[in-house]
Amino acid sequence: MACALKASGGLYQRLRIGAVLLAAGEGKRMGGLSKPLIRLQGVPLISRHLIALSAAGIDEVVVVTGFAREAVEEHVRRFIVTLAHNERYAEGQDGSVRVGLSALSGDFDAVFVILADQPLIGGGDLTELIGAFKRRKSGHIVVPVVNGARGNPILLDAVAQARILAGDAKTGCRRLIDRNPGLIAAHETANTRFVTDLDTIEDVETLSKNTGWKLELPATLTEGA
Repeated sequence: MACALKASGGLYQRLRIGAVLLAAGEGKRMGGLSKPLIRLQGVPLISRHLIALSAAGIDEVVVVTGFAREAVEEHVRRFIVTLAHNERYAEGQDGSVRVGLSALSGDFDAVFVILADQPLIGGGDLTELIGAFKRRKSGHIVVPVVNGARGNPILLDAVAQARILAGDAKTGCRRLIDRNPGLIAAHETANTRFVTDLDTIEDVETLSKNTGWKLELPATLTEGA
């Protein structure tokens, strides 16, 4: 089994790492559009995330679909991933997390939970969080913290994965973290990509203005299209 050098000169055992990419939301605050289909420099956000996951060497990726299922899946099919559909996506993100974790094959040392509306996350950012996971002294959920603000994506160990899957229908990452702060292994960082997301049209306009990059919104879609 491959190993990586620790800063102290020892070795880290290679971890088996999975990822759940959440792409099921309705984009209500954007007037009902699928945020994974927003194009940054011509590339849909869903594709950007899958490229980043590949660059970080993730072993298995589950993409959870819901709203705009067919349109999202069209962009995913050229990647080697597992598709999992959350029929109850309108009930919120927690159910999508559970659907994604359940669709992973086998056991994983760590699993990313990734939001598809974070436009700037790349392979290097995921590698940064994997390093934080390996170095942590305690805690079961690595959470990036930027200037006191919690960010995403997060990284769950096997204990946290089991807690979510064993909980009720409303048990997801956010609720688990809010109710059990002792589970958190905070990764303090100045990397603002972890706290950059697109919740509103104004967020899109601000990012375009600040970066000079072209962002294109998809058409507004009917439910389940």
